[in-house]
Amino acid sequence: MKKVLVLLALIPMMVNAQSLIGGKNIIKANLSSLAFGNYHVTYERSFLKKMSLSVSYRTMSKRAIPLESITKNLIDDPNLNFGRFELGNTAITPELRLYLGIGKMRGFYIAPYARFATFDFTVPVKYTTPTTPQTPNGSNDADFVGKIKSTSGGLMFGVQHQIFKKLVFDFWILGGHYGSSNGDLVATFPNAPNGQLSQSERNSLQSAINNLNLDPFKIKGTVATDGKSATITSDGPWAGVRALGISLGFRF
Repeated sequence: MKKVLVLLALIPMMVNAQSLIGGKNIIKANLSSLAFGNYHVTYERSFLKKMSLSVSYRTMSKRAIPLESITKNLIDDPNLNFGRFELGNTAITPELRLYLGIGKMRGFYIAPYARFATFDFTVPVKYTTPTTPQTPNGSNDADFVGKIKSTSGGLMFGVQHQIFKKLVFDFWILGGHYGSSNGDLVATFPNAPNGQLSQSERNSLQSAINNLNLDPFKIKGTVATDGKSATITSDGPWAGVRALGISLGFRF
């Protein structure tokens, strides 16, 4: 009889604990990425007591690069016009999480992940032009426009808590990924006479491309012999960091 009474007394606690655990699904929005104009949403689903799968989608419309002064100091290439540099991106990130805390999708976690990203660039490269009213200082920019795609894999550490019955707080502590990338950027010259560069301008632009220092990326570039276009091909490693991210989510 005593055992039955104890069991009956524990039932409300068990029901309450189940309500705190909540459902198997979480939809989250990354709040910290909004500071950089990124919109980032994640769907996470539990499939074992301490494991879950998630997929996230991130997008940023093309705009001036965030933290321009820091980027300029890191690259430090006089052939680039950072004031007109533009960047946009999209990324899909599938992720497996192993939780070490108590309860489903709660506590400290270790998360291996993959990332498939596309970066939309406008890269202005400076080259010498004849002195004209349009180019009084004898220089101009060739705007190389195109996309670079990357595929990478990585590992992240974080912590996730349920702060209300349905509200979830997810904090990315530190993570990083590494992989490869490739893509082509193309420039045309609508403001040049007949839409093509002179021989001296082609030589100047080719020299600027050859002197671009974007390590660790391998850059190759050619100016078309007719002077109507130029192409930069990027092929090399790709790396990124995921850290100090703050997301809020709804559990159901």
